[in-house]
Parts: sequence; structure tokens; C-alpha cells
Amino acid sequence: MKVAACQMPDVRNDVRRAVSLIRSCATEAERRGARLVCFPECFLQGYDVRDEYVAQTALDLTSAEFKRVLRSLEACEPIIVVGLLERQGTKFYNSAVAIDHGRVVACYRKTHLLDGERAVFEPGVDYPVFQAHGTTVGINICYDLNFSAAINAVADAGAELVACPCNNMMRRRTAEEWKLRHNPIRSDRAREGRVWLLSSDVTGERGERICYGPTAVIDPSGTVVDQVPLMTTGMVFAEIS
Repeated sequence: MKVAACQMPDVRNDVRRAVSLIRSCATEAERRGARLVCFPECFLQGYDVRDEYVAQTALDLTSAEFKRVLRSLEACEPIIVVGLLERQGTKFYNSAVAIDHGRVVACYRKTHLLDGERAVFEPGVDYPVFQAHGTTVGINICYDLNFSAAINAVADAGAELVACPCNNMMRRRTAEEWKLRHNPIRSDRAREGRVWLLSSDVTGERGERICYGPTAVIDPSGTVVDQVPLMTTGMVFAEIS
């Protein structure tokens, strides 16, 4: 199966623009033969963990607004994995959904939360997997990749490929320290889980923060098969076995 991951601009509080970018990239991914395409963490509304922002923008997956998002993605041929801010009742989650022709086939809620995320999000407890054209796929989200437990949970559930929406928009000094450390950590997880790992990140600058990426495909031996160049938007493709 051919897969793709997108390194995207940082979009905030503009679901319409985010959906337009998703559709455009999914169309290009389909043109190039990809059957699954991964987008960044919280990409639908933008990564922002302020209480008021999350409360304002988070979407209930049963809501009319989210159903409109799904309808707008019905014509997309590849399965789409994308991060979003999720609301369920009075609780909020940093989630990622897999969407197949406008239908949610899996929803994963980030289990390992950063300190700033714990103040607003509930941690997830489940590691769902789904089928994509004969390949079993699981999901981790960004900081999860620092923990063997997360990748092992989806591997134990039968995942052969793990899609990893990420968002590493950091203060400049931190981003500089980390920009070459993400892929080695992800390579360790791919080896531990014996899975393909598909990561997607944002890139660009926002105020005092910057995100270099990276967006990459890593094979089960931990080898980076391909990567979008740092600080550029674009897509990476790979044929996984």
C-alpha cells in the first residue's frame, strides 16, 4: 500500500481553510497513488491548549458541524488521518480520527499528555486499529512517541503501520534543540513495535515559536525512508509492505 504524510502550514481557528488544505492534499495523494494520507496533530482547529480556545473550538464528533466536515471529505479517495480538538460532554481530548469517504472508522485519544495539556485534556485509554486496504493501522499522537507503551499497544493490537499526527511548534530555543532529535526517537519506536511509522507535522513560524517539522516515513528497522525537508510544506510518499 502506498501512503503519504503532509507537512502543513500552521492553521489556527479556521476549520474551513484546514478542510480545504486536507482536500487539496488528499487529491494530490490520490493522483500519486496513495491509499492513506496523514495530517498533523490538532490540524483541524490548530494546536492551542488554552482553556478558552479549546472550549471555543473543540468539536463533538456527533455534532452537526463535524458532520459537515465529514460530508466535505466524502469525495476524498484516500483514508485521511487527521488530528483535532474533541469535545465529549464536559470533557476535552486531543484526538485523531481516521476518515474513509466521509465516515469515521477510528478515533484515537492521546494517552500521554504534556504538562500543559493535562490542564485541559483528559487522557485516552484505548488504542484502536482499523483496516486500510489489507493493512492494519494504529494511531499515536506526537508525545506518545516518547513512550514504548504507546507504540507497543497498537502493535499488540495487530498494527503494521502507525500513523502519527504531530505538532512541534515550540519556542525557538527548544525547537532548535529538538529539530534533529524527533526522528531518532521515532525510529526507536518503529524498531520496538516492528511497525512502519508515518509522521506528519506542521512547519513555519508563529510569534516566538517555530516548527521545523519533521514529516517522515520510517520502516520497521528504524530507517528513515523519506522525509519532507525541514521548514518546507510538502508531502512524502512510500510504498509499505
